Amino acid sequence: MRKQERVLSDPGMSTVEYSIGLLVAAALAMLLYSVVTGGEVAAGLLGLVRRALSFEP
Repeated sequence: MRKQERVLSDPGMSTVEYSIGLLVAAALAMLLYSVVTGGEVAAGLLGLVRRALSFEP
């Protein structure tokens, strides 16, 4: 394989691609956190946990 072919065939992620992927993942995590900790979702999850922990035959 010639040197130019080795340079052009880069199968891995570069540092910039890795950084962009990391930023997108962090943004999605923040969005998910804000949705889950929002009023309606948090109240629904709390109600679900309370119903699961209370035993009523």
